[in-house]
Amino acid sequence: GYATEVSDAIKRREQEMLHEHVALSDIVITTAAVPGKRAPVLLSEEMVSAMKPGAVIVDLAAEQGGNCELTKAGEEVSHRGVMIIGPVNLPSSLPVHASQMYARNISAFLMTLVKDGSLHLDFNDEITSATCVTHGGAIRNEQVRELAGKE
Repeated sequence: GYATEVSDAIKRREQEMLHEHVALSDIVITTAAVPGKRAPVLLSEEMVSAMKPGAVIVDLAAEQGGNCELTKAGEEVSHRGVMIIGPVNLPSSLPVHASQMYARNISAFLMTLVKDGSLHLDFNDEITSATCVTHGGAIRNEQVRELAGKE
């Protein structure tokens, strides 16, 4: 809840400034939301019409009415060749993908440390060297060693 609603004068100035930039953009991602209220409309139909065909708008405030006048929550809308995407409940889809990505990264990392079914620490390998903090009673990671004052 950090956002607050702005005055009509500020909204008009924003619209004027945005219009020329939006027209030149290939992609616009909007996120403006005011807690407990409808999301402010930042992109008018006129602005979208000025964009090149093939441009994309991703309206992350779609659930609160959207920052684009043409956004439809949960839908993809095409207006004069400009795609307007209004995802809903986006945060709920992130944990699955983040967990899958993390699991793949950890698996790939561990595969670099295991050779023929046994742990093999090759400290000449950049990844092993950079990720090993301590080994055999010594601080191996240079940054940690400097922070610990053990240069």
